[in-house]
Amino acid sequence: MSATMLQVAEDLLVFPGAGHLPPTYKDLISNLPTLPEAEASDGSIPIIDLEALHGPRRAEIVKQLGQACQLQGFFAVKNHGIPRPTVDSIFDTTREFFHQPKEERMKFYTPDPNSDIRLMNAYKDEVANVYVARESLKFHCHPVEKYVNKWPTNPPSFRKSAAEYLTNVRRVEITLFGAISESLGLETDYIEKKLGGHYVSLNYYGACEQSNLELTYGVRAHTDPTIITILLQDEVPGLQALSEGKWMDVNPIPDTVVVHVGDLLQAISNHRFKSLLHQAMVNCEKERMSIASYCYPSSDAMIGPPEKLIDSDHPAVYKDFTFKEFSEQMWKVIAFDDARLNSFKCSAA
Repeated sequence: MSATMLQVAEDLLVFPGAGHLPPTYKDLISNLPTLPEAEASDGSIPIIDLEALHGPRRAEIVKQLGQACQLQGFFAVKNHGIPRPTVDSIFDTTREFFHQPKEERMKFYTPDPNSDIRLMNAYKDEVANVYVARESLKFHCHPVEKYVNKWPTNPPSFRKSAAEYLTNVRRVEITLFGAISESLGLETDYIEKKLGGHYVSLNYYGACEQSNLELTYGVRAHTDPTIITILLQDEVPGLQALSEGKWMDVNPIPDTVVVHVGDLLQAISNHRFKSLLHQAMVNCEKERMSIASYCYPSSDAMIGPPEKLIDSDHPAVYKDFTFKEFSEQMWKVIAFDDARLNSFKCSAA
């Protein structure tokens, strides 16, 4: 396997429980969709009012959220309660970190996918002949007090800004999991009881030269091997999602976060909810930043669909498996979409 493909795999699958790739690696990146003309997304992104979940409209909002997970695989969340100064601060800090000299950033580079903090650089995909422009700093962040002393001290604002933002995101995560569980007809704390840690990626996309734009991606198409991913975007467009066989722009909506369905929620929901295939693009005018928070279970958490979601009309699509088993299987055959779940499908599915 080429060094480039190893980097692609590790970039997408930086994950608790990751291991070294065995020689049985199979390159599935060629199976991903190519980039057609993206469609405008105005008005087509479901928007969930998180504040309304705490009032008399909860049942209505839970239904809306469930429909968004089932039909689109993602939604935007407004009134999430993350203070605007906290959002501004994490973006300012992210910008400062990636504007530092390369030697300062490279202090956090390591080839070890199990590292608690890791810098990922942009790279050339020699197989697909494209440049993947994202730089990212990925690190464990829950509980904050366990990991904060491993985070950068340059810029000086880093630890304080990151801790404030990630503490707020954890609260949003718990609220969303309660509503998602209810939308499936499960107990409110069903998914929350499975939770383990929390992983975050600070993403930076530099402006691209016009002449290189057609051969440059921010991030190649993929689904996330998570329960959900919570994405904070700045004001610069770049996120695209596959919807009804076409790529659509998921343009930033002020004061919202975007939530993706991940592979593990697809399994828990018995395939009622579909993991979102998405990618990031760059432009030649402005740099872009995003903060992705990955929500995953504890290593011994059981991921298969609960009995309430299985009947004669809805047979089990997936058998029970632990998150540890899922993590180990991902490193046996690398996939960039929900094919990661194929080993856990029931024989009749």
